[in-house]
Amino acid sequence: MRVIIINGPMGAGKTAVGRCIADMCPRTAFIDGDWCMDLHPFVGSREMKDIAVDNILHMISNYRSCSVCDMVVVAWLMDEDRVRDELIDGIRSIGAEVENVTLVCDEGRLRERWQQDKSCPWRTDEWLKVSLRSLSYFRDKEDTIDTTSLGVEDTAKLMMQRIGG
Repeated sequence: MRVIIINGPMGAGKTAVGRCIADMCPRTAFIDGDWCMDLHPFVGSREMKDIAVDNILHMISNYRSCSVCDMVVVAWLMDEDRVRDELIDGIRSIGAEVENVTLVCDEGRLRERWQQDKSCPWRTDEWLKVSLRSLSYFRDKEDTIDTTSLGVEDTAKLMMQRIGG
C-alpha cells in the first residue's frame, strides 16, 4: 500500500488536493488529519497531536488490510518535524510506502483562499495570522510544491507526477 502525506499551512490547499487525488485515483482513501483530533474547543497540544498520529496510523492500518483499498492520502498540517517524522516512521512500520509533499503558496494567494473559503470554521483572522507566520517554516521543506498559481487539479496532477503516481 502507498500512503501520500500532504503537509502545509492552513489555506495552501491540502484538503482540496487530497480529495482531488482520491477522486482521480480509484481505490484511494482520504484521511483529513484534523478529523483525528477534533476536540472542542480545539487544543493543539503535544498530547492531542500524539493522539492524532495514533488515530491516523490506526486508520491506515485498517485500510492496509482492506481488499478494495490500494492507496491512502493524508492531508494534515504538521508544523513540527517531530510529528511528521513520527507519522512517517509509523507508516513504514506497518509496511506501507510513504511519500511526503508540502504545499505552500505566497501570502497574497493564501489571503485570497482564506477569504473565499466560507465553509471552514478555522477561517478566522486569528488563524490567518497563524497560517501566515507558518509560511516560512513550510517553505524551508525540501519536498514543497508552490500552489500560488496552480488550481487544485493542476496541483494534484503535478504532485502525482513528482511522486511517480
